[in-house]
Amino acid sequence: MAQGTVSFDIETCKGCELCLEACPQDSLQLSPRINAQGYHYAVLIKDNCTGCTNCALVCPDAVITVYRENRKKGKVPVATISNVTRDITVTIDDERK
Repeated sequence: MAQGTVSFDIETCKGCELCLEACPQDSLQLSPRINAQGYHYAVLIKDNCTGCTNCALVCPDAVITVYRENRKKGKVPVATISNVTRDITVTIDDERK
């Protein structure tokens, strides 16, 4: 699974809350502080963002940047099945680095 994070242009955010509603992880909320325009702006409050981009897609002012890091670089096999005509051997390479 991908791990993600988001950043906001807090001075441009108008606090419309569309990103909060769109986040399936409930990772966002409005800050108790206000920006120079007088709006409470969105902030990331949990470390469970998957980088799904829902928040950025609904933002009417394009103030959200989504970052996603995939723990596996490129396509790598995670299981190898061999000897299917007789015995089955399964090898799983679990790289959780």
